[in-house]
Amino acid sequence: MSYPSTPHINVQNDIGFGKTVLMPGDPLRAKFIAETFFENPVLVNNVRGVNGYTGYYKGVKVSVMASGMGMPAIGIYSHELFNFFGVENVIRVGSAGSIQDNINLYDIVIAQGACTDSNWANQFHLPGTFAPIASWELMTEAVKACEAHGATYHVGNVNSSDVFYGDHKDVPEGLDSVYGLKKMGVMALEMEAAALYMNAARYGKRGLCICTISDHVLKGVETTAAERQTAFTQMMKVALDVAVAMENK
Repeated sequence: MSYPSTPHINVQNDIGFGKTVLMPGDPLRAKFIAETFFENPVLVNNVRGVNGYTGYYKGVKVSVMASGMGMPAIGIYSHELFNFFGVENVIRVGSAGSIQDNINLYDIVIAQGACTDSNWANQFHLPGTFAPIASWELMTEAVKACEAHGATYHVGNVNSSDVFYGDHKDVPEGLDSVYGLKKMGVMALEMEAAALYMNAARYGKRGLCICTISDHVLKGVETTAAERQTAFTQMMKVALDVAVAMENK
């Protein structure tokens, strides 16, 4: 089977992509997932060093490909996967910074909705404010998988920001916006979910963001880069189980 070549994805073999693609931000995390969990993983994309692999998990064809960092990056890759490669489900598996006292390092957050300071929605020429939300089907399967794995998980809003090095990290008054999100019940900060959810809505597909808490913004604790690359295996297993559950839906 031949596949189209897009500016950012060039499939070099016949296996292509599975119905569901897991998307970590880090290409090395994509490699880890493929080599740790897939049967017979095959490298299907490496444009710009963004590793994409397809293999089998519990007998189901599944893919994993890095998204890079930020909404423009995951927006490009999810657009191409949804529109040119037959992908129905994209599950972001990433890291997030907690802003709630009861959400701790290594907890899983499932983003039911994604608040954002991004202008990503402007391209769709919509009246008012669009609310980016997860696929109900993917989210309910993720909750089931978390229960099965005995994971500590939380479901609710995240905040997808265009800013990583914000003033809140340098000056006390910069924390005002974080405390504002906290008081509204937002669980954690990340940088991709809102664009994924909007793309999925636009193209009639499904998107979900599952994150492991890598740091606590207000408590000042964090995991290492090595831990973020390889230690979030419970989240990865949850996402893979969702892919299996969704294969015939």
